[in-house]
Amino acid sequence: MTTFDDRENAFENKFAHDEEMKFKAEARANKKLGLWAADIMGKSGDEAAAYAQSVIKADFEEAGHEDVVRKVVADLEGKITADEIRAKRAAFLVDAKEEIVNEA
Repeated sequence: MTTFDDRENAFENKFAHDEEMKFKAEARANKKLGLWAADIMGKSGDEAAAYAQSVIKADFEEAGHEDVVRKVVADLEGKITADEIRAKRAAFLVDAKEEIVNEA
């Protein structure tokens, strides 16, 4: 194997690792958002956990996170605006990334 091949493999491995970390952070942020929204809706325990899982699954409907925002806005029935939900999700994403880095 040449140095070029080693370098190419290293870049591919780094890309795969970075994508995995991004996926985990997104899922964790969505879970946090789901638990936060569940609390606003008065859900707790298993019901809140199930709702958080439904928020995570909503992220697979389309690229980006607008599918999650739409779901939570609809579920909260106008109690919180889409912009407030986007801001909360962004804050949860920062927290999730920090948690993942600290776990490693």
